[in-house]
Amino acid sequence: MGKHKVLNTPAIRRMPTYLHKLMLMQAAGERFVSTSKLADYMGLDPIIVRKDFELTGIQGTPGVGFKTVELIASLRRFVGWDERTTACLVGAGSLGSALLGYEEFAEYGLRFTYVFDADSRKHGMLIHAHEVLDVRKMREYLTPAPPDIGIICVPSSTAQMVADELVQCGVKAIWNFANVCLQLPHDVIVQREVIAGGFALLSMKRRSHGAETGQDD
Repeated sequence: MGKHKVLNTPAIRRMPTYLHKLMLMQAAGERFVSTSKLADYMGLDPIIVRKDFELTGIQGTPGVGFKTVELIASLRRFVGWDERTTACLVGAGSLGSALLGYEEFAEYGLRFTYVFDADSRKHGMLIHAHEVLDVRKMREYLTPAPPDIGIICVPSSTAQMVADELVQCGVKAIWNFANVCLQLPHDVIVQREVIAGGFALLSMKRRSHGAETGQDD
């Protein structure tokens, strides 16, 4: 599988948090925002926030900051959320169902077009207003008009098979929530999310904090 590198990945990962806070501020009627205020909210140095915003090409006004509405538009455009993105989800278990119910996806332009699962007991069910279809019918539904991305929420043992099927249907970008490294053609973009990675980091922080304070976890 080819590697698709993106520069300033940490900055990109901060963009959704910026956007969430900015939209709350906009709803509260705040027309301008300073990098210092966002830095306080994020627990960052203001210079980091300024450098993050510079990536988008937007410029603030000294002593005033940024216009909230313009900054929101700039960040959305930078990460590609100013356009609609279609997605199919494979695996309507606990994690897949949670993703379907994540309301903020709509604010980011993500729209689920199809949901598939191998469990026949789920076929025809509605999960957050999305009908669950038989995974064996993926080609029938997806090949005529492949979605922009395929989201994999299946066990690791079947993730590669599902990914191969999605690629054969014409899907060129995959968001993989299975804890396995997929082997796919070079022209297919893959973003792998390891949820346990966040838990591992939290566990290490707890252990480090305990050592610093003399506590025994």
